Amino acid sequence: MLTHVDENGVKMVDVSNKKDVGRICTAKGYIKLKPSTIEKIKEKEVIKGDVLTTAQVAGVMAVKNTSNTIPMCHPLPITSIKVNFELYDDKIEAIVTVKTTYKTGIEMEALCGVSTALLTIWDMVKAIEKDEAGQYPETEIYGIKVVEKIKNE
Repeated sequence: MLTHVDENGVKMVDVSNKKDVGRICTAKGYIKLKPSTIEKIKEKEVIKGDVLTTAQVAGVMAVKNTSNTIPMCHPLPITSIKVNFELYDDKIEAIVTVKTTYKTGIEMEALCGVSTALLTIWDMVKAIEKDEAGQYPETEIYGIKVVEKIKNE
């Protein structure tokens, strides 16, 4: 594997000369689960606790800590975070909307929120998603993407 580091080193993008701008970003993604797992989540019968509330808190925490996870992200003054879920027969959709007024975008924050919310759901239901061999043949996280980005100048 070849790696290359520029002779100037690693740098964050300099945004000091940019104006603060209102920004909103919404991202979403899915986790495929067994229908029986979805039912246990709806009925709040998962041993680890309330799956969706825990995943909401995890998503919020992830948004607020994105710059601690992704090295070149600027720490941003987050003004609003919404983490919502849509439940279907065999999947859950996580939708995260983040707002800020700052010099740079918030796509990574919204994507981190979605990813962490979905990973938290997986963690909370992994005992009931496993097959007899301890594998996860039906469980899958997919479709994580930015669905809307708004810049109010």
